[in-house]
Amino acid sequence: MKGVILAGGLGTRMRPLTNVTNKHLLPVYDRPMIFFPLQTLVDAGIRDILIVTGGNSSGDFLRLIGNGSAFGLSYVNYAYQKGEGGIAEALGLAEHFIGGDKVAVVLGDNIFQDNIAPHVRAFERQREGAKILIKKVPDPERFGVASLQGGRVTRIEEKPRRPKSNTIVTGIYLYDSQVFKIIKRLKPSKRGELEITDVNNRYIQQGQMTYGVLKGFWSDCGTFDSLLRSSQLIARQKKRR
Repeated sequence: MKGVILAGGLGTRMRPLTNVTNKHLLPVYDRPMIFFPLQTLVDAGIRDILIVTGGNSSGDFLRLIGNGSAFGLSYVNYAYQKGEGGIAEALGLAEHFIGGDKVAVVLGDNIFQDNIAPHVRAFERQREGAKILIKKVPDPERFGVASLQGGRVTRIEEKPRRPKSNTIVTGIYLYDSQVFKIIKRLKPSKRGELEITDVNNRYIQQGQMTYGVLKGFWSDCGTFDSLLRSSQLIARQKKRR
């Protein structure tokens, strides 16, 4: 199993903070944001990792993380995404890195309390397809909302104005290597991007999507409020320790 962290984009919703740096380098309490998804993959036993970034601050990732020795890694791979073509487009840049392996994809602004190792191990036993991790949240309209029926995911709706549930898809996706064939067949959304929700719905249509449920806290850092909330969660966690 290989790992990919998606840390590209221009971070327009976080301006003026992102006028001078990549969003994923902003601090979450006492650490840069990118450290959290990287540690999530390492804690799951994944050692072969690619970071996809972009923008004018892309070189700062190399200066900050280097070869990953601070995380017990021998090396870290990097790829560059031009502009904002969407999450699926960014993942497409990892095709040669992944080869025929399975991959754990983590959004670079997501913070997980749970160790995802059990979900990764379960997916390694899954013969084919994909796996998502879901969680109930108070603001589902900000995310991809999952519809569940009979223990299966039946549909994911991206950022609906009137969510059908408060169960959302968090920013970690487990895929087999056919994900790259799916990405190549995608058409841009109204936003002009290749959407990861379209990838997930294709797996659902093929009957190849499973899911796991996160129990601990989870947060993204895509808004000022969620960045503040994430910092507070990490601060409380460290103080309890």
